[in-house]
Amino acid sequence: MFYLIYLAFADLASDYPLLNLMQYQTVRVGLALMTALIIAVAMGSRFINWMRSKQGRGQPIRTDGPEGHLLTKQGTPTMGGLMILAGLVVATLLWADLRNPFIWIVLILTTGYGLLGFADDYAKVTKQTSAGLSGKQKLAAQFALAIVVAVIAVTMATPSPTSPGLETSLAFPFFKDVLLNLGWFYIAFAAVVIVGASNAVNLTDGLDGLAIVPVMMAAAAFGIIAYLVGNFVFAQYLQVHFVPGAGELAIFCAALIGAGTGFLWYNAPPAKIFMGDTGSLALGGALGGVAISTKHEIVLAIVGGLFVVEALSVMIQVAYFKATGKRVFLMAPIHHHFEKMGWAESTVVVRFWIVAAMLAMIGLSTLKLR
Repeated sequence: MFYLIYLAFADLASDYPLLNLMQYQTVRVGLALMTALIIAVAMGSRFINWMRSKQGRGQPIRTDGPEGHLLTKQGTPTMGGLMILAGLVVATLLWADLRNPFIWIVLILTTGYGLLGFADDYAKVTKQTSAGLSGKQKLAAQFALAIVVAVIAVTMATPSPTSPGLETSLAFPFFKDVLLNLGWFYIAFAAVVIVGASNAVNLTDGLDGLAIVPVMMAAAAFGIIAYLVGNFVFAQYLQVHFVPGAGELAIFCAALIGAGTGFLWYNAPPAKIFMGDTGSLALGGALGGVAISTKHEIVLAIVGGLFVVEALSVMIQVAYFKATGKRVFLMAPIHHHFEKMGWAESTVVVRFWIVAAMLAMIGLSTLKLR
């Protein structure tokens, strides 16, 4: 919004030079981060107290989970994802260029998945069960929204002058000019990426601070990627595919980092509130949306490798148990496996953060190793 106001009164910039700062994406990145952080922190205490009064016994805890969770986490309110979404959406609307279609793509996706997660959390709290909406219901809604967003992304994207057909193509990391044009099959591929990312983050969200910090690390990595691929000079220098308009997504990623940091203030062990599906589905969907917009879908599997491993651990556990009646892991997702092995919750969380940081750096290295 402020960027559009600046454009409307650009003639005043000669009298007020500070206004010229608004044209720089890097400046608006910093402002978006701080705005989202302030909003999330400012609403925290009152929001948590209000949610605690409304939810009574808080989020139901899995009875088959680690024994200590029933003692330490029972009664903790959920739906903290609303704090993240408030900071993220408001900051993005204030500081991003609202004429940019990529901004609306990620905002629609994030808020849509947030509403779906809210419905799931609400069902859990009101019914006092760890099972909310059915898996089929959630998947159907996720795919429906992902397909709509993917169609918008393909039809509204500005064609790249350096890579014809980039809108429906799959780019490969470590290769300069390799593109696989999927045509309209790209819509299905993009939907799988978005839904997969959303559910992978959702499965990771099981310990205090475990999901939010890796999400922030992934957002930082993709904020850099978005800025570079959206800048013609940097894209040419790094020999990556130039995506017109993608640089504006750096502001969205910065807002995500700021809102996530504000939420972490209250979610750090011991958590005063959980993000719930309201946050995890939305944040995973946001990362998926940024990945398809920047044409770095495969890199998302590297940067978000921790989420991939968490999701795979569940799929392997379920498939192997159905086939043999036995389990590969002591418990899935895999963070619970390590808890069952005797690792303290804080140990699991910090070590997973370290892994996430390493994967984010490896993902960024693909920009240069080509």
